[in-house]
Amino acid sequence: MSSQNDASVGGSGLPDYLGISISEVGHSFARGGFEVRPHHLAPHGYLHAASVVALMDSACGFGCQASLPEGANSFTTIELKANYLGTARSGVVTCEALMAHGGRNTQVWDAKAVHVETGKVIALFRCTQMILYPRG
Repeated sequence: MSSQNDASVGGSGLPDYLGISISEVGHSFARGGFEVRPHHLAPHGYLHAASVVALMDSACGFGCQASLPEGANSFTTIELKANYLGTARSGVVTCEALMAHGGRNTQVWDAKAVHVETGKVIALFRCTQMILYPRG
């Protein structure tokens, strides 16, 4: 199982803007996180749901890209779902994403976000990725 650091798997777009770091990526898994900053919070002072989804979806996406079947060149998310179990106002949020299904046309990924300081699970996430192949 090979692993890459975040510098080799990306560093632009929304994950970079939100300060999301993908620390490990390999076939069927990815791990990452972010330090909670004001831009991660909703107006009421707690984590914005979209910040947590961005972390989990990014981890699943980097894992999917590293786990594409032979001949595939990319993917796109076709469905996602998140269950929120907790929140945070500060500290670090980490995520581990694992592939639950790796088919030729779809992959299903599960992710869990955890508040490091309390050890509590903040959210559970599942997404389905459609695998894309070159045309022609």
